[in-house]
Amino acid sequence: MREGMPREGIQGIPCTWMRGGTSKGAYFLEHDLPTVEAERDALLLAVMGSPDPRQIDGIGGADPLTSKVAVVAASERPDADVEYLFLQVFVDRAVVTDRQNCGNILAGVAQFAVEKGLVRAADGRTEVAVHMVNSDQVAGVTIETPGGVVTYEGSARIDGVPGAAAPVLQNFPQAAGSTCGALLPTGNAVDVIAGIEATCIDNGMPVVVMRAEDLGASGYESREALDADGALKERLETVRRQAGPLMNLGDVRDKSVPKMTMVAPPRAGGAIATRTFIPHRCHASIGVLGAVSVATACMLPDSPAGALAQVPAGEEKLVSVEHPIGETSVMMRVSTEGGALKITRAAVLRTARKLFEGRVFPRSAP
Repeated sequence: MREGMPREGIQGIPCTWMRGGTSKGAYFLEHDLPTVEAERDALLLAVMGSPDPRQIDGIGGADPLTSKVAVVAASERPDADVEYLFLQVFVDRAVVTDRQNCGNILAGVAQFAVEKGLVRAADGRTEVAVHMVNSDQVAGVTIETPGGVVTYEGSARIDGVPGAAAPVLQNFPQAAGSTCGALLPTGNAVDVIAGIEATCIDNGMPVVVMRAEDLGASGYESREALDADGALKERLETVRRQAGPLMNLGDVRDKSVPKMTMVAPPRAGGAIATRTFIPHRCHASIGVLGAVSVATACMLPDSPAGALAQVPAGEEKLVSVEHPIGETSVMMRVSTEGGALKITRAAVLRTARKLFEGRVFPRSAP
């Protein structure tokens, strides 16, 4: 669909529905969507069936983790193969936002780009340089392409997804400060916000990291129990709104960032236990870039996360971030330069699978 095409003339829009990591979303080629942002967003709301808590009249899954969109195009940048714009479509509000990245949906971008002819695959493995438009950074994504053809079959497993699939390795060498302008946008490892000690950090995703016990929680509650705790969610929102301006994000009342992560000592052999709000519902697991930011916060010894974390020694670290349905491992290379923390590698293993491909038929405007 292009600008000026009448809605009644729509015969469906080419769409690929994919699981990326622990999320699901609709993948579109940029040229198949309207060029005017307001028209594009209205179309995507109709595609997903928002605003409606059940998204009954669209393909969304009634959960923020299954109401996501990737818009992909060939890149003209010398350091990137493709452009990837992530859009979060709210479930029960008429909001589409581009204020964050999504590392889970990123897990399907390289395969989509190869299958749509934007990138030529190598025999064996193909590395695709993906320009993440939301934060203007480039990620390296390595996928399996035996015989120059994308495969989704493999033996890699990630918590939160049944079965096994082909591995997808994501490296984020440019993540620090990608949205907020600095790894520690307030300039501090610890701030006190609304009476709560917190680390405001951005290593790919703006996150506010707090001790669960400081919020009256254990940090081991189920997602359902935390979602039902109205007093806790109200307190988190108070901290979030005050943190927004401190993190150079402005008024975050209608924004999906920063994410709010409560941490506790690990219970399952990992480095840290987490419960993350995205931002108003508890995440079933944790986002890829959210995990990178939390793992980075664990490197700050005086921070809420650093004081609780069990982090391996040495510059090369495998930091296991526990979450409600398992763990996410972040492969990190860290050092100190001039007294400041320096991250030279932050890589995460994901998997992805194509679920269907065809045309989606959004409802007409009332």
